[in-house]
Amino acid sequence: MSELSKPKEDLQDPGEAQGLEEEQLLGAEGGEAAPPSASSPPVSSSATEEALPQEALNKMVANMVKFLLRKYQTKEPTSDAELLNAVLRDNQEHYPVVFRQAVECVLLVFGVDVKEVDPRKHIYIMVPTLGLTCDAMQRGGQGLPKAGLLVVVLSVILQNRDRGPEEEIWGALNKMGVYVGREHSIFGEPRELLTQVWVRDGYLEYRQVPDSAPARYEFLWGPRAFAETSKGKFTEAFLLRVKQRALRAFRLLSAEAEGEEEEGA
Repeated sequence: MSELSKPKEDLQDPGEAQGLEEEQLLGAEGGEAAPPSASSPPVSSSATEEALPQEALNKMVANMVKFLLRKYQTKEPTSDAELLNAVLRDNQEHYPVVFRQAVECVLLVFGVDVKEVDPRKHIYIMVPTLGLTCDAMQRGGQGLPKAGLLVVVLSVILQNRDRGPEEEIWGALNKMGVYVGREHSIFGEPRELLTQVWVRDGYLEYRQVPDSAPARYEFLWGPRAFAETSKGKFTEAFLLRVKQRALRAFRLLSAEAEGEEEEGA
């Protein structure tokens, strides 16, 4: 069983992106720039992206995501040469599009930023996005990173004027395939994660809306979120990409993980 198989015009309404599901994952339309934290790999690109079946492309992206996550967990760098030889092998002509989409998936779903530290040799390191260290606090940093989901929740709170009604939070996560009471292949049971783990760790506050009858609840940024990152970083560096692409990234990797679970059953 693979590692992934373990158990308004804003982010408030990511349903507006549902019509984009049939497009290339993460907006890989011809000519789109690579993420700002990772340079385009030095492999000549061709018009293979359109000819490559979507299922095959998704599989290659998922395999590269798993490889990058292993490097993140072991705190090891990687390179274009290693990714080409270890992940794609006989499909190296597809490296530019697979690399670009894998970097976006790792960032949006898992909250891991791929940064190039040696432009000449194209060597990369993986670091927590926006300074959030929540993954290091969970089981000694083991298991799949969950900071990407935390970024989405914190973003929804910002989009609701710093107070995220519970129904808005779950509405956004439902459209990404994350449901209360349903074990997620990447994030586990989300209610426990949001209302207990991240509240205990200080990333979120979860409280009853004052004077609400019947009782309603809302999420706010917790003190640790303010200590490790800032609203400005979200607005400037992340919110646009979350709004446009997170829905597709979450659904792709969830589908890949569920498919592998079925194959291993």
